[in-house]
Amino acid sequence: MPSATLTFSAPINASCQVGDTAYYVTTQSSGGFTTNSGSVVEIGSIREIQSPNTNSPSIIVETSVGYNDLGGASGLSDKFILFSKDNKANLSSPLGYYASVKMVNDNTSAAAELFSVATEMFASSK
Repeated sequence: MPSATLTFSAPINASCQVGDTAYYVTTQSSGGFTTNSGSVVEIGSIREIQSPNTNSPSIIVETSVGYNDLGGASGLSDKFILFSKDNKANLSSPLGYYASVKMVNDNTSAAAELFSVATEMFASSK
C-alpha cells in the first residue's frame, strides 16, 4: 500500500502511536478564527512516528488518499490533522474478578437457613 509522510512544525500529541488512524479536515479563516470547511477524511493507519518530541516530527501513514488531496506541493498548511485510537488495542476494562466464599454454621446441632447472599461491584477507574 502507498504511504505518505506528514511533517509538522511542533511536537505531536504524546498519545499518538503506531496503529492509530490519521484523519484530516480542510480549514479556512473566518472572522479571525480557523474553522473547518469540509468533512473529516481518513488518511490511513500510522505506520511509523519519527522524532515525536522535536519541533519537526513526522508520521508515515499507509494511505490510499491521493497526493493532491493531501495538499500536493503546497503541503498541509490548510489541513487540521487528527487521529483516533484502535479500540481493540486500547480498551482498559478488566476481564473479570474471581471471589471464593465459604459459609459455615458454627452451631452444628441446629439447622440454619440462609435467606440471602449479595455482592456489590463498581468500576473505580472510570
